[in-house]
Amino acid sequence: MNKYLDFAKEIAYEAGKIMKKYFVEDNGANYKYDQTIVTKADTEINSLLIKRVKEEFPAHSVDGEEEQFGKSEYVWVCDPVDGTAMYARHIPVAVFSLALVIDGVSTVGVVYDVFTDNLYSAIKGEGAYRNEIKISVNNIELDDMRSVSNLDMWPEAEYNLYDSIKELGKKTYFVGLGSVIRACMCVANGDFNLAIFPGTKHKNCDIAAAKVIVEEAGGKVTDLFGNDQRYDESINGAVISNGLVHDEVVGVLSKNLDNHKNN
Repeated sequence: MNKYLDFAKEIAYEAGKIMKKYFVEDNGANYKYDQTIVTKADTEINSLLIKRVKEEFPAHSVDGEEEQFGKSEYVWVCDPVDGTAMYARHIPVAVFSLALVIDGVSTVGVVYDVFTDNLYSAIKGEGAYRNEIKISVNNIELDDMRSVSNLDMWPEAEYNLYDSIKELGKKTYFVGLGSVIRACMCVANGDFNLAIFPGTKHKNCDIAAAKVIVEEAGGKVTDLFGNDQRYDESINGAVISNGLVHDEVVGVLSKNLDNHKNN
């Protein structure tokens, strides 16, 4: 797996250069059909990944947020710029994310925060690292005053989290960083103990790398109902935690989401 991790890191640093370039220039931000923002950096990074995978691993496929290539059990799942709404406004909260998913399982993952020059990485079974220093989740419970959690929520999401957040918010302080993947790295690094994400359609791109990095840091990542899921296809939301709070959070979500699924 090390050759795959080395490849992923190379792509991450190349992506970082592109992100930096367009962060200080006109990034060409415009709206896609689903009313989400896309920039020149998103499309250029996604195209770069496809080009490089074709050169290095032609039997593999790419599932990028902006562009896809091929079909294989070995899939490079990428979010070129997570936090595009912030990035497009020249607010330095955005990261690059790339995972190698083998037969549905996140096996190698990297997340690069170009604004702090922090590269998070993991190989399944070998621990998680930030700039080659091993990291781990915290051991903070929800009702601890130190508990900080990230929430991503939008009206068009398939799952309505409002009641769940109202209940969980009595025990933890919710923030919204503007990048769920960056928030997941806060969980992996021990800064947060929880992140909740209601994304479904093609949102495996947001969670694939976080899955292996957070779990190799000692945390837990499941769908909104506590189930494991594949990361080479659309997902059923995600709960990303330090593990200690996971069952309690899933219990609250399962209770509330039975009657609060948006159609």
